[in-house]
Order: sequence, then C-alpha cells, then structure tokens
Amino acid sequence: MLKTVSVIGLGYIGLPTAAMLASRKLRVIGVDVNQHAVDTINQGKIHIVEPELDLLVHAAVTGGYLSAQTKAAAADAFMIAVPTPFFDDLSPDLSYVEAAVKSIAPVLTKGNLIVLESTSPVGTTELMCKWIKEIRPDLTLPTDSNTPDLHVAYCPERVLPGKVVHELISNDRIIGGLTAACSEMAKALYSTFVAGELLVTDARTAEMSKLTENAFRDVNIAFANELSLICDKLNINVWELIRMANRHPRVNILTPGAGVGGHCIAVDPWFIVHSAPEQAKLIRTSREVNDFKPEWVLQKILSTVANHSLNKPSVACFGLAFKPDIDDLRESPALHIVNKLAAAYNGKVLAVEPNIHSTNKLHANAELVSIEQGLAADIIVILVKHKAFNACDFKGKTLINVVGE
Repeated sequence: MLKTVSVIGLGYIGLPTAAMLASRKLRVIGVDVNQHAVDTINQGKIHIVEPELDLLVHAAVTGGYLSAQTKAAAADAFMIAVPTPFFDDLSPDLSYVEAAVKSIAPVLTKGNLIVLESTSPVGTTELMCKWIKEIRPDLTLPTDSNTPDLHVAYCPERVLPGKVVHELISNDRIIGGLTAACSEMAKALYSTFVAGELLVTDARTAEMSKLTENAFRDVNIAFANELSLICDKLNINVWELIRMANRHPRVNILTPGAGVGGHCIAVDPWFIVHSAPEQAKLIRTSREVNDFKPEWVLQKILSTVANHSLNKPSVACFGLAFKPDIDDLRESPALHIVNKLAAAYNGKVLAVEPNIHSTNKLHANAELVSIEQGLAADIIVILVKHKAFNACDFKGKTLINVVGE
C-alpha cells in the first residue's frame, strides 16, 4: 500500500500532480531545487498560473498532506516530473532526469516505485535503472531481475495548460512498466486520482506514445502554417481558405499561428528524429516548417515598419505566452519574435502579456506594458489569441494578425 509519495519537480506538471495526490489523502513530499517555489508552496500558495490549482494546493498544505523541500526524502513512491530540453544540436538533454534520479537514489528502499513522467526519448526508463545501479548496487532493478527490489515505470503526462486540474483526473493515462508487476504497481498509484482509463503497455511503447502524440499535432500545425506562407505569397486570405476547406466533411485544418511553442510540441518530435533520423523525414520537415514561422513573422513586421509612413513607428506585440490564456513562456514563438524584433529595430517595441506582471526574459529594448498602452502604438502585432484581447478595438491601426480573424 502506497501511503507516501515524493514528487520530484514542482513545475507545471509536478505541482498539480502532487496536489492531486494530496487531495486523495496521500502524504506528498514535493521536491524542487527552486527555493522560491518551495517556500511559496509551503505557504499554501502557487508560483505558476493554472486555474483552480491555487485552491487545491492551499487545501493540501493546510490539511497537512502536502509539503515541499529542496532535498529528497524517503517515500513509498517517487514521481519524476522535471524538464527534458534539447541541446543546440537538437539531441535530447537528459541531465535533469539524471540529476533527479541520482538525488533520490540514496533514500530508496526495497519495495519502492519510481515513475518517470517527463517526456523522454525511447529507452530513458531503462537508463534510469542504470543510473540508480551506479549509486545503489545493493538494490536489484527490473533490468537485471524478474523479482526486483525496485519497481520502475513510465507514465507520460498528457494535459493541456489551463485545464491541468481537470485533465489530470479525466484523461486516459498510459502505464508503461519495465515488468508486469511494475505496471500494476504504477496503475495502483494512478488509480487513486485518475477517472480515465489506465492503459497498460511496456515502457518503450509508453515513451514513444507521448512523442507520437505531440509529433502528430506538430505535423498538422505545420500543414496550417505552411498554408499561411503559401497564401501570403498568392494573395489569398488564409483564414477564409481554411473556413471553406473545413466545410468538407473529412477535412479539419488547424489554425495557423506565430509558430509552435511550449515544452512539448516544440521539443518532443526532435526526440523521434534523433532516435531514427533516416526514417523521421516528415516529422523533421514539420519541425523545420514550424521553427521557420517565427522568422517569417519577424520579417513581416520589419517590412511593415520599413514601409510605414512614420519614421521609427512604435510596435506593440500582443502576447508573449506560447499559447492563449496562460503565463507559460517556454519555447514561445511570440517571445522569440519580440526579442528578435527588439534586437533588430531601434524604435519603440512594446510587449503586451496580460498573464504576467514581470519577466526577465525580454530583450532590453522591449518594454512590458498594459493593453491600454499597447493600443496606443503605431503598429500592432497579434501573436497570441488571448481572451483578454477580444474586447480590444484595433480599427484604424496598422495591424498584423498572425493568429486568425
């Protein structure tokens, strides 16, 4: 019976998961290297923006079921939810996962369950066993015994920012254990809060499943983004074109945007490409299309600036987050565009992001301002379709809208 769970990494996935487990009366120890995050959580508050999460965390902390600290502690189960970025050469960076695994290794005891939630290349779950073995040769693992001391599984998150609390409960989950017993133990843990179906498979299939889900979405977004480039060249309204094409009963083209951001879709397909570079041709091309879109938007802005009637017109970019109605700037194409613009243009560059109050990620030449201040700019660029912008009157403005009418 699992009574105590340690969640390593208290970010956009780890904290909601920790709070959800705590809401089921499990004792949860959250671990994060960020002292500010730890202190904030222990006050019953949150350091990220996610609807309803603040109430969940406050109840869990005040009820005595959730606490946070910077060092690993003994538990019955460990869930790892840390970042998995990539290096400049697009190969996966597993240093955060390795650091997390090695941080818990000294406190592991026989019978423990270790679950990796971080999106990872195929084979990472097995690699975790190697890292543990280096520090704890006294413990047997699923990779070297049919009756191991430790149980190891992979269970990828598949939630939508802005709806994490609800989707943690309602979405189906994939349970990929290194053995059948590992899968059953992990399934028992997730059954404490998941109402969706728990689908059991092997670890490698589970790892590839998460990558496949995001690669599928990336390919479809790339089709829409490429259409926007073609339509611009042919002087066709891409939004009207998509509306017309989508009237076909078996066509559902997505909406083009400024690019693709976030820690998942903009990253995960590269893990597949790295694992099978000769075979992943379509996936690679889609990534290249979506990575190019921010550069195309930037050139569109610079061209508009150069042809404006005013000398050095002010430019306000509406939206910095990687998707609507969240505060997450990870891999954001909008942020990339604003910073590139600020570096290339010595006129006034304003950034409007209603979901954040301050950030150190903006170029020195870009200023974070309110919606009202942004509306006073000579050129307005809509990079993210935040609901807060719906009531804005852009009439009479030089407008560049890359997210839809």
